[in-house]
Amino acid sequence: MKTEEIANNLVAWCNAGEEQKCYEQLYSPNIVSVEMEGSEHQISKGMEAIAKKGQWWQENFEVHSAKTSEPTVADNWFSVRHEMDITHKPSGQRSTMQELGVYEVKDGKIVREQFFYNTEE
Repeated sequence: MKTEEIANNLVAWCNAGEEQKCYEQLYSPNIVSVEMEGSEHQISKGMEAIAKKGQWWQENFEVHSAKTSEPTVADNWFSVRHEMDITHKPSGQRSTMQELGVYEVKDGKIVREQFFYNTEE
């Protein structure tokens, strides 16, 4: 798959609530996922680590709604904006979160993703 096709599929599946399809069909088994400094899962390597990060997210956050923007593609990179209305389960605090996701594609698979967002309350 070409980068633009991968990017468009990621956006479509995220907006349809089918994120699992992204992991199954778009991601390399050797994926590297990078969160902001200080995050509990700052660097996750491989699908098992990604699954653990996803489990942590589900245990700690309720997602009321989510929207992913159209991608911006440049060579083997693309970026999207993810917007989420979430509740932090332990505190009960509801908030709106925006993050920029930057993805690298090699050999038809996403090999790296990095997320940028405000870490201040």
